[in-house]
Amino acid sequence: MYSEPIKIAVLAMGGEGGGVLADWIVDLGEENGWFAQTTSVPGVAQRTGATIYYVELFPGADQPDARVPVLAQSPMPGDVDIVLASELMEAGRAVQRGFVTPDRTTLIGSTHRVYAIAEKSHLGDGRVDSNALQRQIRRAARRLITFDMARTAERNGSVVSAVLFGALSGAGVLPFNRAQFEATIERGGVGVKASLAAFADAFEQARLTQSESSRPTVRAREGGRPAADAKPALPDPAAVAPRHPEVARLVEHARGYPAEIQPIVIEGIRRCVDYQDPAYGRLYLDRLDAQRAAPGGQDAEMMREVARHLALWMTYEDTIRVADLKIRGSRFERVRGEVRSTDGQVLSISEYMHPRIEEICETLPAGLGRWLSRPHAVHRLVARLTRDGRVVTTSSLGGFFLLYALAWWGRWRRVTLRYAVETARIEAWLGRLRAAAAIDPRLALEAAKCQTLVRGYSDTHERGLRNYEIIMTVLDRHAKALAPAILRELRNAALADEHGRVLRDALARRGFPLDGLFAGAERSCP
Repeated sequence: MYSEPIKIAVLAMGGEGGGVLADWIVDLGEENGWFAQTTSVPGVAQRTGATIYYVELFPGADQPDARVPVLAQSPMPGDVDIVLASELMEAGRAVQRGFVTPDRTTLIGSTHRVYAIAEKSHLGDGRVDSNALQRQIRRAARRLITFDMARTAERNGSVVSAVLFGALSGAGVLPFNRAQFEATIERGGVGVKASLAAFADAFEQARLTQSESSRPTVRAREGGRPAADAKPALPDPAAVAPRHPEVARLVEHARGYPAEIQPIVIEGIRRCVDYQDPAYGRLYLDRLDAQRAAPGGQDAEMMREVARHLALWMTYEDTIRVADLKIRGSRFERVRGEVRSTDGQVLSISEYMHPRIEEICETLPAGLGRWLSRPHAVHRLVARLTRDGRVVTTSSLGGFFLLYALAWWGRWRRVTLRYAVETARIEAWLGRLRAAAAIDPRLALEAAKCQTLVRGYSDTHERGLRNYEIIMTVLDRHAKALAPAILRELRNAALADEHGRVLRDALARRGFPLDGLFAGAERSCP
């Protein structure tokens, strides 16, 4: 006989069915003679915070003259029996909040990651180490059941909530049998077939722990998949066979590079051709060949970094690129797949677009763009008209053709102001690398990696470019006396804070004059 309620916390993000899962648990209890209560505390947004659903179950509701118990409305640290987490970071948050304790808590969660806003917006690699998260939750829980629930849900055409419900049943931590769990899903009446399939799949995966008592973590049956943070492999150069004759010649030229660099060079060609045309891919190789012939060009690590960062810089994000990506058929198919749209449903896709006056100027031919960028009546008028942005429905004929026209302008990208500006920046960067390599190849390697600061678009691009220009000014002024480790320190400082505060502190600590550096960077950013 239970003297205390069973206390269950569900941590789920928006759209994952956390509320449905909590309602299923309540219905499961009430239909089988238990008192049940659920409450929820909503998070801030889809990925900046999850909703916490709290359920308490207490027996005796089917007993004559049973007294209704007083149940708690929120989970308390150290006082939770079962935690259900829809994603690995949410499991980590549950541990951080103290909901998971080694003396009582069963933690059931998914090992897949949906990266947080702070992780995705970080200038460098801001991802939390998934392996470290798993080690932490393994130490914190009395019993741990984890596997890739997102993949299980996708395989069965369902959502994570049904998978969590199946894992909860398979874990055997509630006094209800499988048939009672499945009857709960059937009473819901919505998506029953897919939910039952996902439930059964998860039930079997959770049951694996019954015969693996020394290994409480359940591993997905697919076995051998890469870790959550593993990067996708680049294509095998031997398997690349372009149909376009000019692209085929470019790929054949790339095979002259060392084997460890070939995949990156071929990927760089692919990106540049997709971004513009085969001639742009040829320009990428010409620049790379010139760098290879310069001092330090025979160093494999140096050329690998140059090949990677040059491709990224040459395929910079501009308004033309954004428009092109948003109207591609593959994107419409991907969105349809994500929302599970069927042929009989109408799908509407709305894009919030807010190009600044700077982006508009950069999209125009160079001369016209420079004229519009200067302060005068037309500049002020355009800035005022574009101040609030607009919503473009790309699934409508008008919205699609608006972006189609902008993407079509890409064939004349080479005459735009942005192309002229980025070309000058790329050539200046490559020149710096050659000059630095003549002094110290290790310094040139660190300078090559500084390109990672130049990324994104709008304000993010502007701030990253400013920090990059500051570091390049230091390199220009102190190349002969600058240690590679100092340049690496400055780059890491710039990646730590997009507003430049950490970089300022690092510069001051090293004795570099701040006013002159920041003023110089402002002048070098057109």
